[in-house]
Amino acid sequence: MLGRYGIHGNIYDFNLPGTKFPNGFHLEDLTPGQDVSNLFRRTKDTPSCVTLTSAAAKFDNCLAPGGCYNNFTVNRDTLLREFNIRPSEGRKAGYDWGQMAMPELVNYMVIDGNVLNLDRYFAMYKNPIPDDELDTVLRNVRNAPRPEGGRDATKVFFRRESLKESASCLVEKFGAGYIDKATPGCFASDLFMFVSLTVVLGIVMSRFAMAIIFDWFLSAKLAKPPSKSKVQTLASAASSATTIPNNKDPSGKNLNGNNNPLARAPSGPSNASIQDLHTCLLVTCYSEGESSLRTTIESLAATEYPDNKKLLFIICDGIITGSGNDRSTPEICSSLMELDPAFDSDPTPQSYIAVAAGSKQHNRAKVYAGYFRWKNRRVPTVLVVKCGNEEEHEKPKAGNRGKRDSQLILMNFFSRVTYNDRMTPLDYELFRKIQHLMQVTPDKFEIVLMVDADTKVYPSSLRLLMNCMNNDPLIMGLCGETKIANKRQSWVTAIQVFEYYISHHLGKGFESVFGGVTCLPGCFCMYRLKARKGDDWVPIITKPEIVQEYSQNIVETLHQKNLLLLGEDRFLTTLMLRNFPNRKMMFMPQAICKTVVPDEFNVLLSQRRRWINSTIHNLLELVLVRNLCGTFCFSMQFVILMELIGTVVLPVAMILTVVLIVNLSVMQITNLAQAAPLILLVFVLTMPAILILLTTRKLIYIAWMFVYLLALPVWNFVLPLYAYWHFDDFSWGETRKVAGEAKGEAHGNADGMFDSSRVPLKRWDDYEKARVRQVKRIERAERQRVQGTSPFLRAQTGTPTSMYTDGDSKSEVVTGEFLGPQQYHYDYNGRQAMNPPLAGNPPRPMMMGPPGSGGPPPGSNGGPQRQMSQMSHHQRPMTNNWGPGPGPQQQHMQHMQQHQQPPIPMHGLGSPVGPLSPPGTPGMGPMPPSPLSHQHQQGQPPIPQGGMRRIRSENPMSP
Repeated sequence: MLGRYGIHGNIYDFNLPGTKFPNGFHLEDLTPGQDVSNLFRRTKDTPSCVTLTSAAAKFDNCLAPGGCYNNFTVNRDTLLREFNIRPSEGRKAGYDWGQMAMPELVNYMVIDGNVLNLDRYFAMYKNPIPDDELDTVLRNVRNAPRPEGGRDATKVFFRRESLKESASCLVEKFGAGYIDKATPGCFASDLFMFVSLTVVLGIVMSRFAMAIIFDWFLSAKLAKPPSKSKVQTLASAASSATTIPNNKDPSGKNLNGNNNPLARAPSGPSNASIQDLHTCLLVTCYSEGESSLRTTIESLAATEYPDNKKLLFIICDGIITGSGNDRSTPEICSSLMELDPAFDSDPTPQSYIAVAAGSKQHNRAKVYAGYFRWKNRRVPTVLVVKCGNEEEHEKPKAGNRGKRDSQLILMNFFSRVTYNDRMTPLDYELFRKIQHLMQVTPDKFEIVLMVDADTKVYPSSLRLLMNCMNNDPLIMGLCGETKIANKRQSWVTAIQVFEYYISHHLGKGFESVFGGVTCLPGCFCMYRLKARKGDDWVPIITKPEIVQEYSQNIVETLHQKNLLLLGEDRFLTTLMLRNFPNRKMMFMPQAICKTVVPDEFNVLLSQRRRWINSTIHNLLELVLVRNLCGTFCFSMQFVILMELIGTVVLPVAMILTVVLIVNLSVMQITNLAQAAPLILLVFVLTMPAILILLTTRKLIYIAWMFVYLLALPVWNFVLPLYAYWHFDDFSWGETRKVAGEAKGEAHGNADGMFDSSRVPLKRWDDYEKARVRQVKRIERAERQRVQGTSPFLRAQTGTPTSMYTDGDSKSEVVTGEFLGPQQYHYDYNGRQAMNPPLAGNPPRPMMMGPPGSGGPPPGSNGGPQRQMSQMSHHQRPMTNNWGPGPGPQQQHMQHMQQHQQPPIPMHGLGSPVGPLSPPGTPGMGPMPPSPLSHQHQQGQPPIPQGGMRRIRSENPMSP
């Protein structure tokens, strides 16, 4: 406003070239924006003042003390012509109520929004004028004891009829400007700002309050052991899936082929009860060292949960040797196991369809079965080693397909078991070995705990998570608190301690109140494989829609790549919430694990680049889910939207915070309005300290909070800005280093074309029938050799090799060098010759019955029984004794072959029977032959009765 002044309510510019100033007009004596109307003559008799007789109506400012310039009457034309003073277009002289309270404007007052300058009037008439009503009113308004906004005479003038005409006259005589009023645009801007401030503060306060409520009341309730009524409900649910029963025939022989299939006493805690669900503990490995792997597996083995109800499921993502390791990850993992003698120590690689492009979709994996020993405990363990297809053997990182592919091995397997869908050879291998280790069929498993290979789980964590699952059947996913194991290793690890704490106790604690945790961390989370609903099962993480979308091979758009290549753990949570919006994703603060975080800044940059970019894209997905808890501003959908906006504007928010702090440091705060931003900033920054005191009550976290605040520019500016700049970078960067890895090399790179015929897809009963036929051929050949009727012996005497038929197949029986141990090592792919098992692999002990139970007589050197005892487990028939005759399962198979019928199929979800189910048990277990449906007799796949009906696609990628 320098050089601009008000004249009769308009702003004029006195700084234009050629401007002349009236006599006595000195810029240095005036305040910019000041009203200088009294320096010029006003119109003596205005139309509104002609009929009035008061002194104010007849006032002439040029006669007052100070006078005016040569009785110069001011208007636009004369100012421009005489002094070259131009008006500022569109500018009016404005005042606010705060200015009206200033001492230098003591003679100013307001009438109907018009500001009047009465300096000359009160200078000329210092004393009241008798019998002048208008003069009396003006003096009363001026002397009113209301400093701010108190000189508004609008009501006084418009309440009296005698003064209404005087109002217009005073405006024409003494008008100096106008009271500023908010324009529609300003009003809308202010409204938006106040509404936004209210909403943001409301969300911040709600998150804070809800997090405390969850920690004090809800989490403790979920962590309690389930009540007796819930235990009874779970008992009925548990009876649906079947343990292999210890059935005996009237003669006392065990029909299962062993005397006590559950003879392996649980080596875990002895307080196991019926609510202990069968749980799969998935450990995904890549390039970790022996110390990390041993720590993780030992912590899982040490969890307070019965060993016969948990299965360690370890997956090595390729033949990988981590940087600094002297052995590959599969070698380290296998060395930690005690291999089951019933299986080969070097198993045959089995094919499956991987998550990759081109020929890499065909991958193979070896399945090791055994136990992990920890102290006096013996935990069943399955180790899956992805070793690659035949073309990858000489390439680095053979078999590597990524963590998502490792998760999908488990998800696909249990999905196919649940639905009795077509299996890959790897699925069937897993089925048989899990059944052998656990003495239950795999459909009994209901829960999966996913853990990274650098995570240490606390002993009570698994039990606490299982209590949550048992207490609330609507919970489909859980996570515990992840703490940092190497918090004092470097400044990079130190700044992450409080960030981990606040993201769990504030963020996930608030979301748990509504059952909508938006991200279950992949290093420590639990999901339901399926959930009981009445007399039926509902697939959860094994739902085909979830498995199919999570296993996308074609990832082309930027959005898809950020979802599937950078943040697969968060995307899995997103899929669960999108498919089951009415179920719950929860956080359990009492269940704790520790993990190793990046200790170098470049590794932290790579990790947070992936996390921030995947967070944005996953929040975009969740914003579109309309069935989440709540409505409008009071809904999880709205909270997710605000979280998305907050994540995107983090760098700008950090800059504005710095500007605010600088401005507040140089500004003198005189009122509450000026102090409000500072109060809000201090509140937001100190609120976590209050949360710490009210939840964990560990004062050390307040110290970690100050470390975090010092690194706030790193968290809110450097890391987001780096992530946005590398929005199209989908590599893992410095997060995992592998010895000999080339830069830019990725497991998803296309290489050749995928031949789906290389991965056969068959149902369980087809695999089982082929396996039994193979075993029968071996038995028959062995009997012929013992009886001296071997075709090999006849070949030595010139007798031609005999041919025999087995059901609908025709086979040539050979022995000698052609019938070695390799015949017992079954290839489920049905293509290649198998390598023999390692020498010295002892037979399975529990398959040997005691003397008198059908086993070989004492002192016998073998014969067919001994030959069978030396076979690997997956080549043995299901016999009830060790004599030459077939057992009940084989008799059932022969009966169906004679009638050209396949064996009883394995039904999954909602099916009344399974391949091993006893009569009347809706699950699995041994059962006698039963008639098949007409539909099945016609060669059509059976439809599960009383459960889900699913149309299976012939697409080999169909789950």
